[in-house]
Parts: sequence; structure tokens; C-alpha cells
Amino acid sequence: MFRKTNSTPSIMAAVLGIGLLGASLAQAADVKVALVPGGPHPFFAPWEQAAKDAARDFKLATADYKVPQEWKLDLQNKLIESLAAQGYNAFGVFPGDATGTNATLEELAGFGAPSVAIGGCTQSPSPAKFCLATDVYRSAYLGTKALIKEMGGKGNILHTGSRLVDPNTQLRIAAINKAAEEAGPGVKIYQHLTDTDSQETGDQKINGLLAAKGAEVDGIVSTGYVSSVVAARSLRNIGDKRIKMIGIDDDPIVLSAIKDGFLQGTMAQNPYGQGYIAAFALKRFVEGCEIKKDAKFQETPQNKTFIDSGTLLIHAGNIDTYKDELKKIANEIIGSLEEKYLDCK
Repeated sequence: MFRKTNSTPSIMAAVLGIGLLGASLAQAADVKVALVPGGPHPFFAPWEQAAKDAARDFKLATADYKVPQEWKLDLQNKLIESLAAQGYNAFGVFPGDATGTNATLEELAGFGAPSVAIGGCTQSPSPAKFCLATDVYRSAYLGTKALIKEMGGKGNILHTGSRLVDPNTQLRIAAINKAAEEAGPGVKIYQHLTDTDSQETGDQKINGLLAAKGAEVDGIVSTGYVSSVVAARSLRNIGDKRIKMIGIDDDPIVLSAIKDGFLQGTMAQNPYGQGYIAAFALKRFVEGCEIKKDAKFQETPQNKTFIDSGTLLIHAGNIDTYKDELKKIANEIIGSLEEKYLDCK
């Protein structure tokens, strides 16, 4: 990454041209936003349209979605360095590593380039202005409650999720357990089937379990994008509408399964809103806003400056309008951002 030496003045200028002008002179036309995920994943695809819409709506110089070729922290770091050298001066970043990404964001901050963590949080204390992501505990809790209702308040629940070592997976497991406990003795967790959010392992584990023991499962709650797709496809392939399912995210396969009655719903995470809100916030930071000293953020076990980007249950009744609902949530967050969190003297 960047080195603050006399040998790199061009990089310093490229990282933040407005830093040389003074923050008081910064305008929206000076703002070049980059939205950078940790690697390729369909979850982040809506960031591309969010960036385009933000550039138009907030009159930014540019806002672009840039993806590392692989899920490797050094590749993400090199991409961010390259973008800074091209003049991007504000960054929305999905952390390639919850602690390792902080070093990159610290270097950006040293040159005056603000960043926000989106989609996932870095470990506090963090140079990111705040973290804008799904409240994964709340999402999994609400999804499981909805599933239990569809199951008639009784039965065995299979949870298919992401990597067991992922802190978000642990939060989701806790939320699912809590919802099941609240439902009473008639509801039991059949299994937490984790490490299924990749196509190969998802196919092997989910299809294998349903083929061998599907009769023992009454409901599925999925908390991983790929896990949801695999489980939805599996239920369709075996023609099973007895097993109720609530997934996550809005992959076309999942939405089609809802329309055809193989799924009862899926929890939206609002990735579009994450990108759109982040671009607006970054614009205001470049223009001179700072975080209020008394800002009351939500705290998570990982991060102390958390903002919930919103969630809702997509079901047959709102499948054609949910995107409008998510945009409404994003606009509501933007509308309250300065009042709750920003000092823009």
C-alpha cells in the first residue's frame, strides 16, 4: 500500500486531490467513490447499479463498482491502491479481513481519503467512519420466526449457513436457536449445517442430507446466499412442498421458487441500499462532515459504529414490489444520517 515518503507525492495527490485544496473547497464534483468487495460474489452485484444511481443523484464525479479477481486480501489491497492512484478519493469496502483491512483503511485515512465498511464490519477500533451492514442476528431471528409460523409452530428445522468460523455465522446460529427456544418444545433444531455457502460443498452437503434424511426435516432456514440457491433448487428437483423454507437474498432461483411455492420467503439484505447510502455518506465526508461526538451507533461484538442497512421478508405478496421497499429503507436512512451521525458544520 501507500508509503508516506517524499518519493510518492504523485500517489499522495492522486489519493486525495482535495486534501491539497482543503476540505472547505471540496464539492460533490470532486468526489470519486469506489465500492470494493472482498472478491467476486453475487451478493455484491447490486452495488454496481447503486454506484451508478448515486453518481447521478448526488452529482458525483464518478462512483464505480470494482471487484478483485479473487478473494485474497492482498489482491483487494492492490486494487484499492490502484484505484487511489487513479484519483478515487472515497471508498466503500467490504473487508477482505476483519482486522487486516484496517491497515489499508488507515493508510487511506492518512491521506484524507474517507472509507466506510459496507456489507461487513472491520474490528473496532477501525479507521472506517462506520460500518453499514445487515443486522445478521435480527435477520436470522425474523427469518426463523417466519419459518416457524409457516410450519404451524412445530417441527424440525435444518439451518444451512456459511463458514462456521465466520462471526456472522455464529450470530445467526444464536438467533435461530433463540427463535426456536421461544417457540416452545414443539420446535427443534435438527442441525446447523454450516460451510455450505459455496457451490460444491453446498451441493454435496445439502443435497446429500435431503436425499438421505429429508423426511426428518420440516423446515429449512438458510442464512447463506449460495446455500439458499442450492436448497431452493434441491426442493424443486425433488418436488417437495411439504418442507417449508425461508432463504436469504434475492437470487432469481430463490425468487422463482417463491413464486412456484417451493419457498415461503427469503430475507432481503439490501445490498443496493448499502452501496447507495455509502456513496452519499462518503460524499458528505469528502465535503467536510465528521462523525458526531455523541453519535449513538448500534454496537455489535465486532464493531462499535454499526448502522443496520435494513432487511425485510420477501414473500409471494411483495415479490414484485420489494425492491421499491428496499429503496425506501435506503432513502429513510439517508434522510436521518446527518441528524443522527454527522456533524457538517
